[in-house]
Amino acid sequence: MRALILGAGGQVGRALAAALPQAIALSRKGLDITAAAGADIDWSGFDTLVNAAAFTDVDGAESTDGRAAAWRANAAGPASLAHVAAEHNLTLVHLSTEYVFDGRADEPYPEDAPIAPLSAYGASKAAGDLAVGMVERHYLIRPTWVVGEGRNFVRTMLALAARGVEPTVVGDQIGRPTFAQDIAAAIVHLVSTGAPYGPYHVTGSGEPASWAEVARTTYALSGHRDLAVTETSSEAYFADKPQAARRPLNSVLELSRAERAGVALPNWRDRLADYVSAGLS
Repeated sequence: MRALILGAGGQVGRALAAALPQAIALSRKGLDITAAAGADIDWSGFDTLVNAAAFTDVDGAESTDGRAAAWRANAAGPASLAHVAAEHNLTLVHLSTEYVFDGRADEPYPEDAPIAPLSAYGASKAAGDLAVGMVERHYLIRPTWVVGEGRNFVRTMLALAARGVEPTVVGDQIGRPTFAQDIAAAIVHLVSTGAPYGPYHVTGSGEPASWAEVARTTYALSGHRDLAVTETSSEAYFADKPQAARRPLNSVLELSRAERAGVALPNWRDRLADYVSAGLS
């Protein structure tokens, strides 16, 4: 795989760079993806573009400036990469999100579930997905609740636990954490094995949980079982945050397509235990 990784500074980008040490990995300073079509790059040196670049400030995207930035990075950027991939016959791998769904379903979301984003962030990502879908050779990867090297929910909980804070966490949003190293491994597997093109849901496996349960488990694993994690509803939590984006309550994705393709989907609880242990060592 002669890969160009874009968005190398993010959690998934860092994991991809580690999984593909021979790849060229660029942060936004190295290449603004919205200008990819006009960039001075010899595309013949690559056969695969992996786009992990995105605007991920979900609440920030609700502001006027944030919405423009989100659409630039999450919609215009992937569209520019899709143009490059189609023109140079490259495989395009793109990271999506469950925020393209409304989270109202009672069952896990399959890859072909109707797109119905609740937020400006979700809408911008959905637009990018549509652009990527126009490329014949594409893999669209949807993870949830990403945990890797960088800012994330688990690290926030570990920092709060270390300070003795007893947090209040929403208990009605349900999903599964996905660890960046597993997303990177899934991408390498799909591309290197020539799996059928199209969308794949790639998350941790195991019984889904709420954010509150993930927080509680993180506290316990870090030796702070004595500290309480209080549950609240999304409505109550965001009641005094008028600029907050609406979140899907059901973030559970159907994983059978990735499993049929041979993608390893480790149990999120096992991965969380490893992650917390590594952070404390």
